[in-house]
Amino acid sequence: MSSLMKGTAILTIGLFLSKLLGLVYLFPFYAIVGEENMALYQYAYIPYTIMLSIAISGLPLAVSKFVAKYNALGDYKTGVRLMKSGTIVMLLTGLASFILLNLLATPLANMVIKDDEQLYSVEQIASVIRWVSYALLVVPLMSLIRGYFQGYGHYMPTSVSQLIEQIARIVVLLGGSFVVVVLFGGLPETAIKFAVFAAFIGALGGLFVLYHYWKKLKPEFRVLQANSIASQQVSYSEIYKEIFTYSIPIIFVGIANPLFQLVDMLTFNGAMIAKGVDAKLTDIYFLMLNLLTHKIVIIPVMLATGLSMALIPTITKYFTLGQLHTLRSTMDKMYQVLLFVTIPAVVGIMILAPSLYHVLYEQSENGATVLMHYAPAAILFAIFSVTASLLQGINYQKWIIFSLLTGIFVKLALNIPLIKWLEVDGAILATMIGYAVTCVINITVIHRTLQYNAKVAMRRILLICILTIVMTLVVSIIYVVLQWIAPADSKMLALVYLLICAAAGAGVYGYLSLRLGLAQKLLGARVKKIADKLGMS
Repeated sequence: MSSLMKGTAILTIGLFLSKLLGLVYLFPFYAIVGEENMALYQYAYIPYTIMLSIAISGLPLAVSKFVAKYNALGDYKTGVRLMKSGTIVMLLTGLASFILLNLLATPLANMVIKDDEQLYSVEQIASVIRWVSYALLVVPLMSLIRGYFQGYGHYMPTSVSQLIEQIARIVVLLGGSFVVVVLFGGLPETAIKFAVFAAFIGALGGLFVLYHYWKKLKPEFRVLQANSIASQQVSYSEIYKEIFTYSIPIIFVGIANPLFQLVDMLTFNGAMIAKGVDAKLTDIYFLMLNLLTHKIVIIPVMLATGLSMALIPTITKYFTLGQLHTLRSTMDKMYQVLLFVTIPAVVGIMILAPSLYHVLYEQSENGATVLMHYAPAAILFAIFSVTASLLQGINYQKWIIFSLLTGIFVKLALNIPLIKWLEVDGAILATMIGYAVTCVINITVIHRTLQYNAKVAMRRILLICILTIVMTLVVSIIYVVLQWIAPADSKMLALVYLLICAAAGAGVYGYLSLRLGLAQKLLGARVKKIADKLGMS
């Protein structure tokens, strides 16, 4: 395996495991603090995520590209200059972000609270926002160091530090919440503050791992830097202009979903109350939409995230070499693999939404309905992630910014009227329309630039849809029969039904795709070997 592919694999695995942990912790946390307090947690995390993305998103990749570029020229000292000055810049950036989020805490809380009857007060929301802001003091510096390591071809520090950061955060979050609520009988609100502050503790854990790797790799860096050619004396303004150019498109990709959620955070409650929904229920509906169901819907998108990370260097290589035929073939396969996984996964989530929501949270008809209606958005999330990576690969980054801002504007324009019309479904529809507009712009630019014809891909996608319909019929029949035999009133029985139906769906879809040769064509040699052993080739 080439060093590039090995590095990409390490980063992808680290990111996937980190995201998986970021999903799994939510379920025990929900059980500890209860549904009514979870929205308070989400109100803090949306602005924090946006501020964090603006402060650091894209920085590791931008720094790694910059350092790798000058290292390849034998000019190691320019990377050192970036590291020394960047440390100061990132500390100042973190401090500025921390202060800004603290200053914005009360104004943001005022925008969220539209009625005195809502579950939380302005001060409660402002307080948790301030508690989560401490992580901003550490994370920018950590991102700079990660990028520096990657510029030298060391990807393990980034991957391991991401995992340790997430593990430390979750241990503190769950352990602290359990101690506060269960052992000492404290207020769930106190546990929420502790939980959001855990992001700071996690960041310190990640920074400690990077310090360990720094000590380990420092001798290697010193040898390389001692043999550096005379530095080109690139000015600091040129250094940061280059970093800025690399970072901006990645920042927009990183904050896409949080920006859509921010629109909901600022408009959802007011529109729901104007519609006549009980003010106490608006926070619960917001929680269901933007945290509880979102965490489930994002599962199929994890593949797209990993795929998009691996995509940039490959696409860039083919585009730079002018190998457009190979590039178009890669795109064909990429679209098909993406939809081969996401379409049946989304349909499965829709069918099994009542059991999924029951097992992971609690039995709730409203929660299951929101999950069922929100699930198709996963396909659009995945397509956006991959098309944005494609645009980066062919150096059309400006279109990412344009398409995303257009989609956000559409969401902002439609959100309030659609919520007043369809309530929660209105917010879901506005998100899907906004993402659809963004994806259409991305795909149009890519296809016109590369003269791409999607006929082969469309035929395969049609076949994927047909197989999904067959799977849907089988799973639906099994699910109805199981519910007829014994309604799933307990979590254990709901879990059993969920596992039976999921296994049946995966079995039917997998068997048909292998029998028709679709899986072998899309997933490669290893799947073909499995098909040969099963006599399905």
